[in-house]
Amino acid sequence: MPLQFNTVKLFSGSRTQVLSERIAKSYGRPLGDLVISRFSDGEIQPYFNESVRGCDIFLIQSTCQPNDNLIELLMMIDAARRASAHYITAVIPYFGLARQDRKDKPRVSIGSKLVANLLTAAGADRVMTMDLHASQIQGFFDIPVDHLDASVIFVPYIKSLGLQNLTIASPDMGGSYRARTFAKFFNAEVVICDKRRKRANEIESMSIIGDVTGQDIVLMDDIVDTAGTLSKAAGLIMENGAKSVRAVCTHAVLSGNAYETIEKSALLELIVTDSIPVKIESNKIKVLSTADLFAKAIANVNEHGSISALFKV
Repeated sequence: MPLQFNTVKLFSGSRTQVLSERIAKSYGRPLGDLVISRFSDGEIQPYFNESVRGCDIFLIQSTCQPNDNLIELLMMIDAARRASAHYITAVIPYFGLARQDRKDKPRVSIGSKLVANLLTAAGADRVMTMDLHASQIQGFFDIPVDHLDASVIFVPYIKSLGLQNLTIASPDMGGSYRARTFAKFFNAEVVICDKRRKRANEIESMSIIGDVTGQDIVLMDDIVDTAGTLSKAAGLIMENGAKSVRAVCTHAVLSGNAYETIEKSALLELIVTDSIPVKIESNKIKVLSTADLFAKAIANVNEHGSISALFKV
């Protein structure tokens, strides 16, 4: 018998409205009518202004600033389940709390595991996300996880720059695997910036492992938060004789004085995606859209197609 496909509906949370509209346009279907109302104390109440009974629905919401956005997504999932949706996929372009993926000191929460439990308990049947801080977070879920790779967006852009002496760099030891994987697309060498932290978001010292002399360096990371590490790494790389330095970071958290830090840094360009809205326009920040990638992934999930086929550059 031929496969039967249910009606697909896409809905957006309040944090990712612009990206959701781009995904819906690429998918070829308008966003559904979801209303997020708030009480005077900030309490959130989402409700669907159209029927979702028997539908396969995709709820799009990044969970940056998770105190509000994660709760909103969980309540959207709960509302959809109670409205008799057939299959619920939480599309989370940026998966918040992913940096809390282990007990790196006593008596701390493993936040990403807690989020996985909450999404499942709320009623999600599937999660779709991109460039998790640690890919093993997929193992925290007992439901399917589609882990998209932003390399298919970044690689064509880097190739278009025509850099003659390209070397990929990791801003820390933990990102070395990510950097080596990315370097394979260009058959490029890898250097590593070895940093030591006093505490979160505060670097004590940094040194370079490898030769950057005369090279066009591309720093590779999944998240840019305060931009302190990238700025320090870029300055150190240029001091050691590099020809140029850029950075590629999937998720532009950009908190605190990040925009000012980037402007003052040695970075020629910071290349990010729209998984998190960029608040301030800058000549140094290049935003690449993930809309087509997510739209294709949604189509493949609905049509029972391959997700890994989307990772070919």
